[in-house]
Amino acid sequence: MASNTSRLVLMRSVATPRWFSTATATAAKDKEASLYWKLSALRGTEGDVAETLDKWVKEGKSVKRFDMISCVNQLRRFKKYKHAAQIYEWMEKSKNDLNNADRAIRIDLLAKTEGIAQAENYFNSLQESAKTNKTYGALLNCYCKENMLDKAVELFKKLKELNFVSSALSYNNMISLYLRVGQPEKVPSLVHEMEEKDIPADLYTYNLLMNSYASVKDFEAVEQVLDKMKKRGVERDWFTYGNLANIYVDAGHTKKANYALQKLEQNKNLHDPEAFRMLINLYARTSNLEGVNRAWESLKLAHPKINNKSYLIMLLALSKLGDVAGLEKCFKEWESGCSTYDVRLSNVMLESYLNREIIEEANLLSESIAKRGPELKLKTLDLFMKFYLKKHQLDLAMKYLDMGASKADPENNKWFPTEETITMFLEYFEEVKDVDSAEKFCETMRKISRLDSKIYDSLLRTYIAAGKEEPLMSERMKDDGIEISSETEKLLQKVCPK
Repeated sequence: MASNTSRLVLMRSVATPRWFSTATATAAKDKEASLYWKLSALRGTEGDVAETLDKWVKEGKSVKRFDMISCVNQLRRFKKYKHAAQIYEWMEKSKNDLNNADRAIRIDLLAKTEGIAQAENYFNSLQESAKTNKTYGALLNCYCKENMLDKAVELFKKLKELNFVSSALSYNNMISLYLRVGQPEKVPSLVHEMEEKDIPADLYTYNLLMNSYASVKDFEAVEQVLDKMKKRGVERDWFTYGNLANIYVDAGHTKKANYALQKLEQNKNLHDPEAFRMLINLYARTSNLEGVNRAWESLKLAHPKINNKSYLIMLLALSKLGDVAGLEKCFKEWESGCSTYDVRLSNVMLESYLNREIIEEANLLSESIAKRGPELKLKTLDLFMKFYLKKHQLDLAMKYLDMGASKADPENNKWFPTEETITMFLEYFEEVKDVDSAEKFCETMRKISRLDSKIYDSLLRTYIAAGKEEPLMSERMKDDGIEISSETEKLLQKVCPK
């Protein structure tokens, strides 16, 4: 949970600034000299953790267990799982004792960095005394995250036989798994089993139970879960009412959704920014502009320093509801006071301009983005492509496609262009029978590893519409690794007849 930024009070004494700057410099040196700083400085997944730790020890510095675990926790927090796993590996090789909680975390890290098989091998290598509820539970969690239903069911059964299931955690993992694999009907019996064994259900359990009933459209049972929570003295927090509202929105029960959101607003302990963001998003989905604005004002009152994430949620809500004046006001408010420029927010405003065909403002905004430092993102370029395709201005659409293709990394940007944009290009080529442009488009798609059977089929239809032939088309498709379906074969016969 975010907290308000504390304010520094300037003192009249000139000694205070000197003391503060000295303390700051000392703190910076301490940070640079800390073990965590050295480990976190290792870039990406590269960098030898063991080498860094060995060097630290050779310099005569102590390596305390508390510091090591603290480093692991910090690295996990910033998703540096490889480095965190390497710390545990170094600890074991250095004869540092790991407890069962450490081993459980190591199982999780191994699954994340090297795969389930390595996590299983590590678990199997443990002495029987180390195979506890924590390590078994960690492996179960891995199976559930990977949707490995059969293994999860088998292991969960063993946990119960060993009397290792005394809390809601393992049940929640199994319940989440059943929901993900499309078996919500299995959930109520698990919750009933918990009740029979006097294992207290927590907020997460009850919310998952609500979702299971919603999946089978048993909304009366959803509401009964709330009654059960009240009878058992479980507080129905903001997330519970948000979850209930989301269920009703998905089901099209707008009136009930708005009632649930009002209950959320009335929560006495409403401080978490995420609660206000949930309100804004869900009120937008119910087309309740008044609710959106009320939640926004409440957020600003609770957290005067609004971050980019909250502004983004608000801009998306105003855009969805078509409140152009509110959108422009909110965007200008963010742009004038933001400490970190986030192009995603500009894209919301840009899309609004393009949808309303205010191209001059859109171009000015794109120029403003460029002046602030960041290059035009692929999402921004995709927005311009869609706009110009709708206007049948192919040259400009292709210009932005080429700009994006030069930036796109085939490994990390497989979504560019979006499927919607690709479809728009293909439909345009077929409609105007433009074989040359279709071929140029295919060449660009080949460069960014996006050339597939859908694009080739459209290219064939474009050739047919234009009454042209290409004798080498079949060979080209084979060279590009395109699987030729029976439908594609029919098209090929027309484009490259034997």
